[in-house]
Amino acid sequence: WLADFNADRGPEERILLLALMLKAIAQSLHKYPALNGYYQQQTFTPNRAVHIGNVISLREGGLVVPAIHDVDQLSVEAIMMRLRDLSERSRRGVLRSSELMDASITVSNMGERGSDLLFGVIYPPQVAIIGIGKPRKTMLVKGDQPRVADVVTVSLAADHRVSDGMTGARFLNALANTLQKPEKL
Repeated sequence: WLADFNADRGPEERILLLALMLKAIAQSLHKYPALNGYYQQQTFTPNRAVHIGNVISLREGGLVVPAIHDVDQLSVEAIMMRLRDLSERSRRGVLRSSELMDASITVSNMGERGSDLLFGVIYPPQVAIIGIGKPRKTMLVKGDQPRVADVVTVSLAADHRVSDGMTGARFLNALANTLQKPEKL
Protein backbone atom coordinates (compact mmCIF):
# COMPACT_ATOMS: atom_id res chain seq x y z
CA TRP A 1 0.00 0.00 0.00
CA LEU A 2 2.74 2.44 0.97
CA ALA A 3 4.73 1.83 -2.23
CA ASP A 4 1.62 2.53 -4.31
CA PHE A 5 0.82 5.65 -2.26
CA ASN A 6 4.33 7.04 -2.75
CA ALA A 7 4.76 5.98 -6.40
CA ASP A 8 3.74 9.28 -8.01
CA ARG A 9 4.98 11.59 -5.25
CA GLY A 10 8.22 13.51 -5.00
CA PRO A 11 10.60 12.90 -2.08
CA GLU A 12 9.12 15.73 0.03
CA GLU A 13 5.58 14.36 -0.39
CA ARG A 14 6.33 10.71 0.40
CA ILE A 15 5.19 9.04 3.57
CA LEU A 16 7.52 6.81 5.56
CA LEU A 17 6.35 3.68 7.33
CA LEU A 18 7.08 5.40 10.65
CA ALA A 19 4.35 8.00 10.04
CA LEU A 20 1.79 5.23 9.47
CA MET A 21 3.02 3.41 12.55
CA LEU A 22 2.74 6.51 14.75
CA LYS A 23 -0.83 7.16 13.60
CA ALA A 24 -1.83 3.53 14.19
CA ILE A 25 -0.13 3.53 17.61
CA ALA A 26 -1.96 6.72 18.60
CA GLN A 27 -5.32 5.29 17.56
CA SER A 28 -4.66 2.02 19.40
CA LEU A 29 -3.57 3.80 22.60
CA HIS A 30 -7.08 5.21 23.07
CA LYS A 31 -8.26 1.65 23.68
CA TYR A 32 -5.36 0.95 26.08
CA PRO A 33 -4.80 4.08 28.18
CA ALA A 34 -2.69 2.16 30.71
CA LEU A 35 0.18 2.43 28.21
CA ASN A 36 -0.07 6.20 27.70
CA GLY A 37 0.80 8.28 30.73
CA TYR A 38 3.10 8.76 33.69
CA TYR A 39 3.92 6.88 36.88
CA GLN A 40 5.03 9.34 39.55
CA GLN A 41 4.87 9.32 43.35
CA GLN A 42 3.43 5.79 43.42
CA THR A 43 0.51 6.81 41.17
CA PHE A 44 -0.29 6.32 37.50
CA THR A 45 -1.81 9.26 35.67
CA PRO A 46 -3.09 8.44 32.17
CA ASN A 47 -2.62 11.14 29.58
CA ARG A 48 -5.70 11.92 27.49
CA ALA A 49 -3.50 13.42 24.79
CA VAL A 50 -1.17 11.16 22.83
CA HIS A 51 2.29 12.77 22.74
CA ILE A 52 4.64 10.25 21.16
CA GLY A 53 8.36 10.64 21.79
CA ASN A 54 10.33 9.63 18.70
CA VAL A 55 13.93 8.52 19.25
CA ILE A 56 16.29 10.39 16.91
CA SER A 57 19.95 9.44 16.51
CA LEU A 58 22.21 12.49 16.35
CA ARG A 59 24.98 12.49 13.74
CA GLU A 60 27.65 13.45 16.27
CA GLY A 61 26.48 10.68 18.60
CA GLY A 62 23.80 10.29 21.22
CA LEU A 63 20.03 10.34 21.09
CA VAL A 64 17.26 12.84 21.59
CA VAL A 65 13.58 12.04 22.06
CA PRO A 66 11.34 14.94 21.02
CA ALA A 67 7.57 14.52 21.27
CA ILE A 68 5.08 14.85 18.48
CA HIS A 69 2.06 16.31 20.22
CA ASP A 70 -1.52 15.11 19.72
CA VAL A 71 -0.56 12.44 17.19
CA ASP A 72 -4.06 10.99 17.32
CA GLN A 73 -5.45 14.31 16.03
CA LEU A 74 -3.04 14.59 13.06
CA SER A 75 -3.29 13.20 9.54
CA VAL A 76 -0.56 10.82 8.40
CA GLU A 77 0.76 13.59 6.13
CA ALA A 78 0.91 16.04 9.05
CA ILE A 79 2.73 13.43 11.16
CA MET A 80 5.26 13.00 8.35
CA MET A 81 5.82 16.77 8.21
CA ARG A 82 6.39 16.85 11.99
CA LEU A 83 8.82 13.92 11.77
CA ARG A 84 10.87 15.73 9.13
CA ASP A 85 10.79 18.99 11.08
CA LEU A 86 11.77 17.40 14.41
CA SER A 87 14.56 15.34 12.82
CA GLU A 88 16.06 18.39 11.15
CA ARG A 89 15.78 20.62 14.23
CA SER A 90 17.09 17.84 16.50
CA ARG A 91 20.24 17.54 14.44
CA ARG A 92 20.69 21.33 14.51
CA GLY A 93 20.08 21.41 18.27
CA VAL A 94 17.13 23.82 18.16
CA LEU A 95 14.29 21.94 19.85
CA ARG A 96 11.88 23.60 22.26
CA SER A 97 11.92 22.42 25.86
CA SER A 98 8.24 21.42 25.62
CA GLU A 99 9.13 18.99 22.83
CA LEU A 100 11.63 17.25 25.12
CA MET A 101 9.61 16.99 28.31
CA ASP A 102 6.06 15.76 27.82
CA ALA A 103 6.06 12.60 25.72
CA SER A 104 3.51 10.17 27.16
CA ILE A 105 5.02 7.11 25.38
CA THR A 106 8.17 6.57 23.31
CA VAL A 107 8.70 4.87 19.95
CA SER A 108 12.13 3.69 18.84
CA ASN A 109 12.46 2.86 15.17
CA MET A 110 15.61 0.75 15.00
CA GLY A 111 14.48 -0.77 11.73
CA GLU A 112 15.96 2.19 9.90
CA ARG A 113 19.34 1.05 11.28
CA GLY A 114 18.80 -2.55 10.12
CA SER A 115 17.64 -4.19 13.37
CA ASP A 116 14.85 -6.72 13.10
CA LEU A 117 13.91 -6.45 16.76
CA LEU A 118 14.28 -4.01 19.63
CA PHE A 119 13.90 -4.59 23.36
CA GLY A 120 13.24 -1.08 24.63
CA VAL A 121 13.96 0.44 28.01
CA ILE A 122 11.12 2.54 29.42
CA TYR A 123 11.94 6.21 29.93
CA PRO A 124 10.45 7.21 33.31
CA PRO A 125 8.00 8.61 34.21
CA GLN A 126 6.49 7.08 31.04
CA VAL A 127 5.14 3.56 31.40
CA ALA A 128 5.78 2.08 27.95
CA ILE A 129 8.08 2.06 24.94
CA ILE A 130 7.40 0.58 21.52
CA GLY A 131 10.19 -0.78 19.31
CA ILE A 132 9.84 -0.99 15.54
CA GLY A 133 12.08 -3.37 13.62
CA LYS A 134 13.17 -3.45 10.01
CA PRO A 135 10.48 -4.28 7.43
CA ARG A 136 11.31 -7.54 5.71
CA LYS A 137 9.84 -10.11 3.37
CA THR A 138 9.06 -13.53 4.79
CA MET A 139 7.12 -16.64 3.86
CA LEU A 140 3.74 -16.99 5.56
CA VAL A 141 1.06 -19.61 5.28
CA LYS A 142 -2.52 -18.40 4.95
CA GLY A 143 -5.00 -21.26 4.97
CA ASP A 144 -3.03 -23.95 3.16
CA GLN A 145 -1.26 -21.57 0.77
CA PRO A 146 2.25 -20.20 1.26
CA ARG A 147 2.81 -16.60 0.24
CA VAL A 148 5.48 -13.93 0.55
CA ALA A 149 4.48 -11.14 2.93
CA ASP A 150 5.97 -7.91 4.21
CA VAL A 151 6.33 -8.03 8.01
CA VAL A 152 7.59 -5.72 10.72
CA THR A 153 8.32 -6.87 14.24
CA VAL A 154 6.92 -4.50 16.86
CA SER A 155 7.87 -4.90 20.51
CA LEU A 156 6.42 -3.39 23.66
CA ALA A 157 7.98 -2.90 27.07
CA ALA A 158 5.49 -1.82 29.73
CA ASP A 159 5.61 -0.99 33.42
CA HIS A 160 3.90 -3.83 35.30
CA ARG A 161 2.92 -1.49 38.10
CA VAL A 162 0.36 -0.12 35.63
CA SER A 163 -0.41 -2.83 33.07
CA ASP A 164 0.24 -6.50 32.40
CA GLY A 165 1.22 -8.78 29.56
CA MET A 166 -2.38 -9.36 28.51
CA THR A 167 -2.93 -5.62 28.07
CA GLY A 168 0.26 -5.45 26.04
CA ALA A 169 -0.76 -8.38 23.85
CA ARG A 170 -4.18 -6.86 23.22
CA PHE A 171 -2.61 -3.51 22.34
CA LEU A 172 -0.18 -5.12 19.88
CA ASN A 173 -3.03 -7.09 18.32
CA ALA A 174 -5.12 -3.91 17.94
CA LEU A 175 -2.10 -2.19 16.39
CA ALA A 176 -1.58 -5.05 13.92
CA ASN A 177 -5.26 -4.97 12.94
CA THR A 178 -5.16 -1.19 12.45
CA LEU A 179 -2.10 -1.47 10.21
CA GLN A 180 -3.91 -3.98 7.96
CA LYS A 181 -6.01 -1.07 6.67
CA PRO A 182 -3.48 1.76 6.17
CA GLU A 183 -5.78 3.61 3.78
CA LYS A 184 -8.12 4.31 6.73
CA LEU A 185 -5.44 6.01 8.79
